[in-house]
Amino acid sequence: MRILVVEDEPLLADAVAEWLRGDAHAVDVVHDGGAALERIDVNEYDVVVLDRDLPVVHGDDVCRAVVAGESPVRVLMLTASAEIDDRVAGLSLGADDYLPKPFAFPELAARVVALGRRSRPAAPPVLQRAGIRLDLHRREVYRNGRYVPLSRKEFAVLAELLRAEGAAVSAEQLLEKAWDEHADPFTHAVRMTILKLRRKLGDPPIVFTDPGVGYRVP
Repeated sequence: MRILVVEDEPLLADAVAEWLRGDAHAVDVVHDGGAALERIDVNEYDVVVLDRDLPVVHGDDVCRAVVAGESPVRVLMLTASAEIDDRVAGLSLGADDYLPKPFAFPELAARVVALGRRSRPAAPPVLQRAGIRLDLHRREVYRNGRYVPLSRKEFAVLAELLRAEGAAVSAEQLLEKAWDEHADPFTHAVRMTILKLRRKLGDPPIVFTDPGVGYRVP
């Protein structure tokens, strides 16, 4: 998934981002509400992890803007307050979930995944096509019963190709879902990842290129 972490404490923001990247998500990080609104305006996110008490633009106002924009992005609001009234207030703004600080990283990651399922058409926990079996929960891939060890990026790219159910996925779409905002669209990152993925999946080739369109698993 593509995730935006909005947190004004840099160490916490980086820790959350690294934890989520460990699950093969593409994660962008900003430290104030104004920057969050700019990112949301130009990028397609599945989930926004949003601290409530933000500088420049308050988290409440960021949440209101997301809801008013009728975007499919889901909002997980974070706050230092665990009071029931604060939780109710956050949810009444349109947040999809609410997590008080301090929190456990595994719980945050699980909540993000649950929200991500609601931001896009539901996908089964195991994707299967053309002899490939990809387990989203265990982060394991098999081809015709043979275990295939993949890097986080290779796993994320293959998951997007399988979700497309035989349709071609463009390099731009793969960059959007599997890389963060620091990825240079003019590099060969996608092409190189596809080459490594093909090599690891073995013969006969299973990831095809449609020139000028993208990549697909038929």
